Amino acid sequence: MCRWIAYRGETTSFEPFVTEPEHSLVAQSIRSLQSTAGSNGDGFGLGWYGEHPEPGLYRETRPAWSDENLRYLCRHLRSHLFFAHVRAATGTAVTRQNCHPFACGHWMFMHNGFVGSWNRLRRKVEALIPDAYYPSRLGTTDSEAVFLAMMGAGLDGDPLGATQRVLQALVGLVNEGNLRERLRFTSAIANGRDLYAFRVAVNDAANTLYYREDGGQVIVVSEPFDKESDWIEVPPNHALIARASESVKIVPFDATICGSADREPVPARRISARR
Repeated sequence: MCRWIAYRGETTSFEPFVTEPEHSLVAQSIRSLQSTAGSNGDGFGLGWYGEHPEPGLYRETRPAWSDENLRYLCRHLRSHLFFAHVRAATGTAVTRQNCHPFACGHWMFMHNGFVGSWNRLRRKVEALIPDAYYPSRLGTTDSEAVFLAMMGAGLDGDPLGATQRVLQALVGLVNEGNLRERLRFTSAIANGRDLYAFRVAVNDAANTLYYREDGGQVIVVSEPFDKESDWIEVPPNHALIARASESVKIVPFDATICGSADREPVPARRISARR
């Protein structure tokens, strides 16, 4: 599956997280250690917030390890909130429009996972996207469709509630007719100030998700990029809330239970990075 990193904190370059560490995101594009995909070479993307409310994007279909521009971009681009993603495609074309992150208005989204039997369910999932947001549908991935459905479900006013409502609809679709298709949703969304991440799965095991918090800096990753022991694993079926000027909260987030996003935060459990 895909690998990604999300950062929120003081303005910094991408280099210390995306290209420089021993097990950086670029290294993970060649060989990830906690993924069912040995490599993630179906394109990559960067997304960041700067002077404008809308995020900037750079997406490319070549593998991250073979794009000579990436090293220079990561050294010189600076942001207080950015995403980076390396893709392992799950059945859709390797095109720039299908590379993560995706943006709509001031929101940005990236995803590690899939909607099972996407070819069968695609039309029904796309029907969850309101007409006002459908013109933003540029690619063919399940990820982008789910993101735009979340936008239509009220992401601006209630990020966790909008995500909950869309995932509940997806659970109904993957379970219709007792087919019990798999759904994996390890993802991140941001609006330029606040960062949210989700580790959810239905009829399957959830993809890995970790975070590190140091003062006002929050880093969320698919797998640790170093051997430090202060990474904390987000439990399956939980959400991470990292609002501006607030400490990280981890809350239960079961896509099959209404209102689970309103439950009390759970205590952090520190782990050693498994390398």
